[in-house]
Amino acid sequence: LHWRQFELERGTSVPRFLEIDMNPSDYLIGDRGELDRLMHHYDQAGAVLSDEMIANLVAINPMAINSPKGVISYGLTSYGYDMRIDRKYKVFTNLHSAVVDPKNFDKKCFVDIEDDVCIVPPNSFALGVSVEHFRIPRNVLAICVGKSTYARCGIVVNVTPLEPEWQGKVTIEISNTTPNPAKIYSNEGIAQVLFLKALLPCKISYADKKGRYQDQKDLTLPFVK
Repeated sequence: LHWRQFELERGTSVPRFLEIDMNPSDYLIGDRGELDRLMHHYDQAGAVLSDEMIANLVAINPMAINSPKGVISYGLTSYGYDMRIDRKYKVFTNLHSAVVDPKNFDKKCFVDIEDDVCIVPPNSFALGVSVEHFRIPRNVLAICVGKSTYARCGIVVNVTPLEPEWQGKVTIEISNTTPNPAKIYSNEGIAQVLFLKALLPCKISYADKKGRYQDQKDLTLPFVK
């Protein structure tokens, strides 16, 4: 039987993955109870949460189970959640020749749009915000990836990880990599969120360190504090 097992580094409680082919107890270094505790968490952990686990463990509001025909799909998937994009956008422009500075963001860098669709100019960029509000559990990390429908149109979606105990609406970055204008449909799917359950809860969560983008209620611009 092939096991993936922990070895406790001597004098610590830090788990290290080992690929072994023998009884895990033969590889015990340290306290047996600590290994049992780690093994219990390992048994309860899953690499990626399934649809049922997402519905039970992750607070998503409003949560859609499925989407109607004729739209870019959204809602629960087998191992993820396809979030929607709201009607509010900030589309970048060079009209005022403003410098994009993450420490001192100039509002002249973009124009505001609120509509059922957003046209992103060629080789340009827009910010949007999710319809859904997320609350990530302490032992979960969420990764966002693009949807194939937009990806095949040269539209790239980028969202940084949703950290443990982060909550709020997701600010979404949209890049139009094509030489043509690109259309984004509001209240339809924009990106898929994958939820990774950790082996052990983190010692310091995003809420613990009072992250600057905690509890976003709307599209949030970059800032440094």
